Amino acid sequence: CIRAAGRGAHVRSVTLSVEQQRLAQQRVAAAGLADRVCIELLDYRAVCGQYDTVLSVEMIEAVGYQFWPTYFQTLERLVRPNGRVTIQAIAMPHDRMLASRSTYTWIQKYIFPGGLLPSEEAIADITARHTGLRTVDLSWMGPHYAETLRLWRERFLERREAVHALGFDDVFVRMWELYLAYSEAGFRSGYLD
Repeated sequence: CIRAAGRGAHVRSVTLSVEQQRLAQQRVAAAGLADRVCIELLDYRAVCGQYDTVLSVEMIEAVGYQFWPTYFQTLERLVRPNGRVTIQAIAMPHDRMLASRSTYTWIQKYIFPGGLLPSEEAIADITARHTGLRTVDLSWMGPHYAETLRLWRERFLERREAVHALGFDDVFVRMWELYLAYSEAGFRSGYLD
């Protein structure tokens, strides 16, 4: 939001997290861009209007497989004709996505309830069947994301005492260390991208 507003865009952003909204508003205000950026506490399906560009950042993974058609239909409804939709998502191979979509994994239980990573094929299939949206370009960031996860894990563990001070125990710390290391390995191996 800050980067786009800094280039002159008027930005509307939505989240379901009060904490995320508060932090984003603080960052926008500190950047002196509160007149160009609005951060709302709102479900994406309730957004009205049309926009030149719609950007979805790691959201498709959380909406649930059964809601992917609604997700893409909403994106299509929100973008002006000849506008652009950009989706930043963590993806996995199609066969693994199909195999895992009806399982209940450790990550679904403890980290992302109801979540599912899409595949490139699933996105193409659902958009073709339910919308006029089409993929025109792809960028892969797996190695960069692996490094990001390594840094997150390192910084999280360096702040273990601060995490404990917030009331979280060693089980919580180990759970997040495992999740971050597991995810890093998925990106380093090319299983995730």
